[in-house]
Amino acid sequence: MLLPTFCFYLLLATACANDLLLSRKLPVPVAANSTSYADCANAAWPPSEVGVELVPQAPDDELKEMLNAVDSVRIEAIIEKLVSFGTRHTLSTQNDTKRGIGAARDWIASEMRNYAEQSEGRMTITVPGYIQGIASRIPFPTKISNVLATIKGSVDPSRVYVITGHYDSRVTNVLDYTSDAPGANDDASGTALVMELARILAKAKPKATIILGAVAGEEQGLYGSAFLAQTLKNSSTNVEGMLNNDIVGSSTGDRGQRDPFTIRVFAQGPPLTESSTVAARRLQIGGENDSPARELARFSNEVAANDATGMNIAIIYRLDRFLRGGDHSSFLQAGYSAIRYTEPNENFAHQHQDLRVENGTQYGDLIEFVDFEYTARVAKVNLATLWSLSQAPGQVRNVTVDTTALDNDCRLSWILSTDADLAGYEVVWRPTTASLWTHVVDVGKANSVTLPLSKDNVIFGVRAVGKNGYKSPATYPFPA
Repeated sequence: MLLPTFCFYLLLATACANDLLLSRKLPVPVAANSTSYADCANAAWPPSEVGVELVPQAPDDELKEMLNAVDSVRIEAIIEKLVSFGTRHTLSTQNDTKRGIGAARDWIASEMRNYAEQSEGRMTITVPGYIQGIASRIPFPTKISNVLATIKGSVDPSRVYVITGHYDSRVTNVLDYTSDAPGANDDASGTALVMELARILAKAKPKATIILGAVAGEEQGLYGSAFLAQTLKNSSTNVEGMLNNDIVGSSTGDRGQRDPFTIRVFAQGPPLTESSTVAARRLQIGGENDSPARELARFSNEVAANDATGMNIAIIYRLDRFLRGGDHSSFLQAGYSAIRYTEPNENFAHQHQDLRVENGTQYGDLIEFVDFEYTARVAKVNLATLWSLSQAPGQVRNVTVDTTALDNDCRLSWILSTDADLAGYEVVWRPTTASLWTHVVDVGKANSVTLPLSKDNVIFGVRAVGKNGYKSPATYPFPA
C-alpha cells in the first residue's frame, strides 16, 4: 500500500529509493541504523519535541473546599420547591403567591437575598424585567423577569462571567399556561444548580465579576436570556464567558441507558457574528474548530473533568441538539463566548409533555425522574469552570501568527497585559486532528515568541498564567 506522506519523506531522508516506493514494489531494505517503516508508522505526528505534555489544571485547596460544599440535598429541596408552584409557564399568573411564574420568581429572589447576606456586601440581587409585546409564542403583553445575583470582582470587576438556568416551564402545547407544568428537569435542575452555586460563592472573593442568573421566557423563545445578553452588550460589558445549564437533572435516557458521570457541553463553531472577511480567513487557516465557544469548552474540560468533580465532559461540536435551542444562543448572538451543559441521555417523554400515563408509560417532567446526586456533580463541573475563569487572568488579546515567511518556525505575538497578578504566558498546541490541547510551552512574561515547530502542521493557542497558577482559556491566533 502507499505509505503515509510523512513516512515517505522520512524514508527519503534515510536514502530509500523513492521509485520503488511509488511503484508499490517490494519494501526497500532498511539499514541497521535507519528508521524502519514500522518505526515510522508508530511514531507520533506531528513530532512533539517542542513543549511538554499538557497536564490538566488541578483544583487548589480553596476550590476543593467549595466543591465539597455542593449539597445534593439542597439541590433536591430547591427543585421540589420550584415544582410546588404548579406551573412556571412564562404566561402564567404573576400575582399569586403560591402558583405561577410570579410566585416562583419572588421565591428565587428571596432565597438569593438570603445568600447575599453572607457576602459582606459583595453580592447584590436584582430582578430586572421588561414588558414583552405580542410576538411569537407571546399572545398578549407579558412581563419577562430575570433574577440575578451579581458578585463584584475584587481585582478585575470589569471582566464578567455569566451562568444561567431558566426557571420557566411548559407542557405539550407551548401556549398552555394553566395546566400543571412541573419542569423538574427542564429546567428546575439548571435553576437549582445556579442557586446552589450562588449560596457557595456568596462567601467567596472572585477576582472577576460573576453573574448568576435564573432567567424566564426560555420556552417561549429565549426572551429572558436575550434581554440579559442585550443589556450587557448595550452597556459594553466585557463578558468573557457564559455557561448555560438546561436539562441537567438525569443521566438516564429513554432506552434505559445510564451515564451518571458524563455531562455534554455543546459548543458552536465559527461565530455567526464574525464579518465575512474574518469568517473566510478562519476557514482558510483551518480555524473553524477553534471558535471562542470551543476554546471555552476545552477550558471547562481541562479544569472540571477530574476526581474533584467526579465527572467526564463530552464536548459536542454543535450549537445545540437538533430541533432544540438554549439560552447560550442569546449570548452567542450578542458576540459573547457561550456554551451549554446538558445531560448525556435525554428522555423526551419527560420533556415538554402533558402529565399523563399512556400504555403504561408516565409522561411529564416530574421530580421522580431527577437524579439529585447527578445534578450536584454537574454543579461541581460548573463551579470548577466558573471559579477557574474568574481567578485566572483575562483572555489574551490580539494573538497573531506571522505568515510572511516560508519557513518551518512559528512566530506568535500578542498584547502584553498590565495585570499586576500576571505571571506570564504559555503557548499550547495540538495536532490538527486532536480535540484537546496536547502540549504546552512556557514562554514567560513576553509578548512574542518563535518556536521551532511548523505553523503549518499544528494548531496553536496562547493563554495567560496568573501568579496564583490559574490559567485563562487559550486564544487562537490569526495571521497578522
